[in-house]
Amino acid sequence: MKELFGYGAETRGITVRVSVSYLPEQSKPEHGRWFWAYHVRIENGAGQSAQLISRNWIITDGRGTRHSVEGEGVVGEQPMIEPDGSFDYVSGCPLSTPTGSMEGSYRMIGEDGEFFDVAIPKFPLIAPAETQ
Repeated sequence: MKELFGYGAETRGITVRVSVSYLPEQSKPEHGRWFWAYHVRIENGAGQSAQLISRNWIITDGRGTRHSVEGEGVVGEQPMIEPDGSFDYVSGCPLSTPTGSMEGSYRMIGEDGEFFDVAIPKFPLIAPAETQ
């Protein structure tokens, strides 16, 4: 399972793993558009349930321009993740450059009512050389 996900970070027993894929069928390099899908798995190795409340992404393009994306939950959900459980989702990111990166954090609330932030590992967005 872990070999599927090339990037990972752990915070307070919550591990966030990410794999990323370039999607040529959704990209239009000739129009300055490159597109990636990313698969996130959030694993709860902590001793209590935790609910994902919101997300904060920092997306950096190949020119170094940073965009912050904040919002409630992920893919329209605010999942409750039980101890030893996990939650997976897939989303996408377009860029106007053939390279960039993503990183960020999830705001969680534990069953004890305490809010805490969980790191999303930084991962690169790199289109194949022939599309650059």
